[in-house]
Amino acid sequence: MLINFFFALKKARIPVSITELLHLLEILKARLVYADIDEFYYMSRMALVKDERHYDKFDRAFSTYFKGLEDLSSLLASLIPDEYLRREFEKSLTPEELEKIQSLGGLEKLIEAFKREVEEAARGEGKEKDKEGKGENGRGEEGNDRKGKKRRGKRQWDKRDYKAYDDNVELGTRGLKISLRRLRKLARQGAEDEFDIDNTISKTAKNGGLLDIIMRPERRNTVKVLLLLDNGGSMDAHVKVCEELFSAARSEFKHLETYYFHNFIYDGVWKQHNRRMNERIDTFDVLHKYTHDYKVIFVGDATMAPYEITHAGGSVEHWNEEAGAIWMQRLLDTFEKVIWINPTPQDTWEYSTSVSLVQKLVEDQMYPLTIAGIEEGMNYLSK
Repeated sequence: MLINFFFALKKARIPVSITELLHLLEILKARLVYADIDEFYYMSRMALVKDERHYDKFDRAFSTYFKGLEDLSSLLASLIPDEYLRREFEKSLTPEELEKIQSLGGLEKLIEAFKREVEEAARGEGKEKDKEGKGENGRGEEGNDRKGKKRRGKRQWDKRDYKAYDDNVELGTRGLKISLRRLRKLARQGAEDEFDIDNTISKTAKNGGLLDIIMRPERRNTVKVLLLLDNGGSMDAHVKVCEELFSAARSEFKHLETYYFHNFIYDGVWKQHNRRMNERIDTFDVLHKYTHDYKVIFVGDATMAPYEITHAGGSVEHWNEEAGAIWMQRLLDTFEKVIWINPTPQDTWEYSTSVSLVQKLVEDQMYPLTIAGIEEGMNYLSK
């Protein structure tokens, strides 16, 4: 059974090894966990998963593999005929025990009496729990209904508490902020408005105990970012995640400049996505305005007709005298580091000619919009 579970985890792309499986078997052999699916979940996760990024994958694999196992008694009852169980039970009894059962009305009467006892005990236990705020009303993690059946809350592995840690899922604002923090260059600049406790202690000691309060500038992220966002068309499907990216970038980078484009970079960009026809900004002005140490981040699905990149007049909105590929090369020549973040699944990129073209133009610095992708991109920009 655990061998198949092990292969299920491998299929879910969780890096488990035979060594970890053997550790889990040793735990089970020592009976640190026995006949409890919840305890087995925690123990197996502890033994098999060494990185919290894989917790969500483990929860999904565990839920799929052990689905329905918590109701094992019902499963067995449906698979094994009652007549077979009665025959096996009677074989284990001595003649004296069989005679005593017959005097009580037979095996059927005995089973019915036993069921009544179990149900009454369950109802009594439920009432005790109800006094503590759980019980019959079904509230709390575990209670009993009127028939004495146990009612459980949502299983831990079905809660998806570690979804945000999965490095292959699309990011929310919080995950984006965490990943963008890898692109940091901290320096103390500006007004001295932060208390410097170490230097205050040192100066006070040197002054013979006379308090000398020292202030210092706050440490800030001095990295400068030029963010260019694809807007409209096929990017409409990615509006939410792009809004989250913009929100996270604005909170993480003090020096952030944002522009919009459609499909690919040409001779004009715009500051407000809904005013692109009225307030276009010459791309040459952008190239001359910002210093070469700005980190350039493109965000777009790179999904378009190839001629929109390679030919003059390729833009679907206006006549561009020069191909988009030429403008991209100008950006690469002006700024030290340029990356492209693509919100579409990475395993689909190879099937798109335009995505392959863009990937080649940015010198293979295209990254998926996942935790792992953002972190990899920020690591490249910070080098």
